[in-house]
Parts: sequence; structure tokens; C-alpha cells
Amino acid sequence: MIYTVNNKAQEKFLRRKASDFDFAKHNKKEIREIIKNMRMEMAKAIGIGLSANQLGMDIKLFIAKAGGKQYSVLNPIITKFSKETIIMEEGCLSVPEIFGTVERPEKITLEGYDTGGKKIKIKAWGLLARIFQHETDHLNGILFIDRTKCLHKYEVHKQDKSL
Repeated sequence: MIYTVNNKAQEKFLRRKASDFDFAKHNKKEIREIIKNMRMEMAKAIGIGLSANQLGMDIKLFIAKAGGKQYSVLNPIITKFSKETIIMEEGCLSVPEIFGTVERPEKITLEGYDTGGKKIKIKAWGLLARIFQHETDHLNGILFIDRTKCLHKYEVHKQDKSL
């Protein structure tokens, strides 16, 4: 179950900074199982990124899917941001039916660890950079609604049957 801001206790958890992932406390099988479960939840919700704290886990881990590739990053840190920014609309599985425009750096360098504990460095731009920033924010207790100046609700308009 994905934590949302609609539940005050869950929102409080989402707004806390997650704890560093400790590889000594998890074997490779447990890590694979966590990621498998996260991918299933993300697919069920039709998402493109998901942080562990959105599922109630106090660990720095996120998954992402973009450009036909899947990513799993543990203890992520964004080490470089481009000066060029881009404004795009964002939504979030933890903030249902709400969208808003967010200005973020267009390119970033993300460092962290893969599922085997090996240090990784990824240079990302476009949608992938945005997903990485959004999910890293989650792990630092920041929601996209904290960064937007313009929010709007997504509404499905039902067809008028009287016509």
C-alpha cells in the first residue's frame, strides 16, 4: 500500500528523512525481494518512480523506470545539477489526483549504490533526471507539492447520459 498525504500519520512519515540503507543488515535475496515488491506496487499504481518510504520503509532506496530501462538506487545523492532548468508538470502516487508545475535542473549526476552494494554514478537528463530528483526528494522528506507554485486537481468528467 502506497502511503499518501490523505492520511496524517502517513504524511508525517513521508515528510521524515529516510535512514541510510545498511547493506550489513540485508542479504542480496532480501534486497531483491524488496525491489521486486516495490516494482509490483509501482506497476499496479502505473507509476514511473517509487521510493521505499512511500511503502512505509525507513530506508534510502528508490526505483525508477524510463526509456525502457529499470533503475534501483540505494543511498542516492545528487552530486551535480545543471544551471539550466526546465519546468514540467509532476504528479505523485503519494499525492493522489494532484498535479503541479515544478522547476528542476535539466541535467544531474546521481551517485549511490546498486543492489549488490557497488558504487554507481549516473548522468541523467530529461525525464530520467526529473524522476531521480523527485524520488531523491522523497527520501529527504520533500514532496513535489513543496516545490510547486501552481497545483491543480485532476478530475475525470463523466459523460452526461441525458444527452
